[in-house]
Amino acid sequence: MIASRSSRITRPLHYLALIGYLIFLAFPLVFLAMFSLKSQREVASPDPSFLPRGFEWSNFGAAIEKTRLFRSARNSLVVAAATTGIVILISLPAAYALARFRTRLRGLATGWILLSQIFPYILIVIPLFLVLRDLKMVDTLQGLILVYTVWALPFSLWMLQGYVAAIPRELEDAASIDGASRVRVLRSIVLPLLAPGLVATSLFAFIGSWNEFFFALVLIQDEAKRTLPLTLSLFIGSEGRTNLGQLAAASLLSTVPSLAFFVLIQRRLTSGLLSGAVKG
Repeated sequence: MIASRSSRITRPLHYLALIGYLIFLAFPLVFLAMFSLKSQREVASPDPSFLPRGFEWSNFGAAIEKTRLFRSARNSLVVAAATTGIVILISLPAAYALARFRTRLRGLATGWILLSQIFPYILIVIPLFLVLRDLKMVDTLQGLILVYTVWALPFSLWMLQGYVAAIPRELEDAASIDGASRVRVLRSIVLPLLAPGLVATSLFAFIGSWNEFFFALVLIQDEAKRTLPLTLSLFIGSEGRTNLGQLAAASLLSTVPSLAFFVLIQRRLTSGLLSGAVKG
């Protein structure tokens, strides 16, 4: 009886806390949507309202026409998708080896992973530019993919290593005793259970590459190869004046691919969890 009364009291509080958390997360996106529908005069008003007085749909058309937003989105999508794929292909076997095989190189590898995250962007950008210039990869999407892969790989490897270490070794040993080969154990047991780690690592690599600005600013000069962050910076004029309505519209459109990627990969996460639970 006491537990039932306590549940009746705490359950609404849990729902209220969840609703408040969702509102907190969604507010920046809603605020961006409201700004994208306001005219420049309304945005510059000394007492602007939260809701737009009129729906300025022309902001979206002007943002697309002014900066060729879709071309930049395609470049960012190519770079982010390629970076994510390469990072997963390299970090997955490396993380498994670091987690399962205890060798002298494990400490060195872990130290390299942590040390590589200390260096700031500004410290390495000049030597990085010189190296890519010698490789004739400056002002190319391939060079940007290479830089993003190298930058995201240490942290991705560290993340996946923790997920692999959390999988009980006894599951692999039991499958090997039953006659399963190493490849079968990895495919049927380890990979399904590792699905949350792969999803988290993919999200980190994709969103990091999608939103990165500094390396792209230094390495990309050709207008046709600009990524979305570079294109969004064009809305800020030389005197700091910004068309906030068009910038908000372009920013809102630029979030669609990353949200779609998250929705798609979330379904993979759920199916991977269920598959791993059954096969485990």
